[in-house]
Amino acid sequence: MAEKLTLSTIKPAQARKDRKRVGRGQSSGKGRYSGRGIKGQKSRSGSHKMRAGFEGGQMPIYMRLGKQRGATSRDAMPIGPFRTSTAPINVSALDRFDDGAEVTPESLVEKGLLKNTKTDVKLLGNGDLEKKLTVRVHAISATAREKVEKAGGTVSLLKEPKVKKQKHSKPKSKPAAAEPEAPEAEAEAAAEAEAPADDQAEQPASEEE
Repeated sequence: MAEKLTLSTIKPAQARKDRKRVGRGQSSGKGRYSGRGIKGQKSRSGSHKMRAGFEGGQMPIYMRLGKQRGATSRDAMPIGPFRTSTAPINVSALDRFDDGAEVTPESLVEKGLLKNTKTDVKLLGNGDLEKKLTVRVHAISATAREKVEKAGGTVSLLKEPKVKKQKHSKPKSKPAAAEPEAPEAEAEAAAEAEAPADDQAEQPASEEE
């Protein structure tokens, strides 16, 4: 027989959890510091929301860990608009194509060699190639180009290679050349050189007198 529904027998559908009553004396277990500990950022009044990974102002662990360097790793440095990355494809992977086929980023995605065409494709020279293919990629190594052309294929780049600018060093300043002396200055210098000789010639004559 079902229990008669009265005000004294009514119960909630889900069990209710009593709220934490703090600051009701030390005997309650949540007195004095009310479960907040002694001092500190989280013990103050008001909101103390902190982002994930915040360690109180000290250097967080994700910045203390070492980072990989390179252009292809996800955490490569530097991070910004000048970061470059390419999807490497080796020559040995082109055996999936038929003889005379055209290799493009779209065809590489169809063959399952690439996930998408968002990144540039660079063909590397690891492996052997015996099929004549028309390769259209963004970049290619010298070894890969040699192997493709040796098999009778052709290579065309979808992006022009960047040319490194040569740094021009400033020419060293040459010492100023000595200005040629004027003819009048040369004549005066010659006259001064002859003057002491005349004086020496006149001295013995005066002694004889």
